[in-house]
Amino acid sequence: MTVYDELVARGLIAQVTDEAEIRELINGGKATFYIGFDPTADSLHVGHFMALCLMKRLQMAGNRPIALIGGGTGYIGDPSGRTDMRSMMTPETIRHNCECFKKQMSRFIEFGEDKALMVNNADWLLNLNYIDLLRDVGACFSVNNMLRAECYKQRMEKGLSFLEFNYMIMQSYDFYHLYKNYGCNMQFGGDDQWSNMLGGTELIRKKLGKDAYAMTITLLLNSEGKKMGKTSNGAVWLDPEKTPPYEFYQYWRNVSDADVLKCIRMLTFLPLEEIDKMSSWEGSRLNTAKEILAFELTKLVHGDEEAEKAQAAAKAVFGGVGSNENMPTTTLAKSDFTDGKIDIVTMLLKAELIASKGEGRRLITQGGVSVNGEKVTDIAFSLVQDAFENEIIVKKGKKVYNKFVLE
Repeated sequence: MTVYDELVARGLIAQVTDEAEIRELINGGKATFYIGFDPTADSLHVGHFMALCLMKRLQMAGNRPIALIGGGTGYIGDPSGRTDMRSMMTPETIRHNCECFKKQMSRFIEFGEDKALMVNNADWLLNLNYIDLLRDVGACFSVNNMLRAECYKQRMEKGLSFLEFNYMIMQSYDFYHLYKNYGCNMQFGGDDQWSNMLGGTELIRKKLGKDAYAMTITLLLNSEGKKMGKTSNGAVWLDPEKTPPYEFYQYWRNVSDADVLKCIRMLTFLPLEEIDKMSSWEGSRLNTAKEILAFELTKLVHGDEEAEKAQAAAKAVFGGVGSNENMPTTTLAKSDFTDGKIDIVTMLLKAELIASKGEGRRLITQGGVSVNGEKVTDIAFSLVQDAFENEIIVKKGKKVYNKFVLE
């Protein structure tokens, strides 16, 4: 099976232009491609993880990735998939977030001479002269066509700022710049980026001639990732300080039965033949598939040791096998106690299992909290300091556990 055929078989490709040429470039290891990452936070999340896995696959096949950090486009904000305008970030925040991205990406992609590149579009976008840009690039875009793009249409009712309207031009200019300066002949992005990506391809051809060699591919996985990467408590981050390895493992361990094989195909590097054998699995065997998914992805993001710890902790909690040594743990200080006691709502807050006291009270009254196997329904429930001489395990809902110890 060729590299391109494997991408198709794994369900990664949604739309392409010039499929025959794209297939030839990818299979021959001749693609120099880019994927963009706007620094909207100080950590990559699961939605980005999808794209990083693709970059890793293609680099392993001899193609050259360019990781484009949106230090410039971050000043504007992508309107795609949003019903409101993004919050404006300061230059300092954007620079900090870019640095965080670089560190995390290095776990997936091999950077260096003749290997992957990492570039920041702030290096060229921030130096553009506005009038020159309008004359040189703006003349290549039809406002009528831009307004028909899905990324803008969905914003028209609530209002689309002129700032955001420029995003397509900026993203298109990125491809044009990378094509001219780095030989980038292909761009990848989520299916919500299709209009922006076509804009880049058209800009290259209008500026450099119809024979200019630039192509686009959109991926099903990026939009799927945006859905997958959200939980009731927020995003699932790749930074272990924001989403600890155990929680990352549990997130994937708890995917739905309907999604587990799709996730294994898209995100793991297990052979397709091995995955195809799982397609007949039902019932409890799907739980085994989820454990495989969780372990493989935790290993990719956090390494073998953390994946093994997370798996051991999960088996101890849910299977009664082994110790609770690797269970997520919250350390309480004596100053956390009032008159020698600490209430259950405060404990939930300390462990970041809830976002507010109000949420904690609702969770308790609805029967969603237990301590050492006993359900707690009284919001005033407290534990004395001496109780922590033994193991205190709090369970939230059906699948979230946290151990409390006293320093």
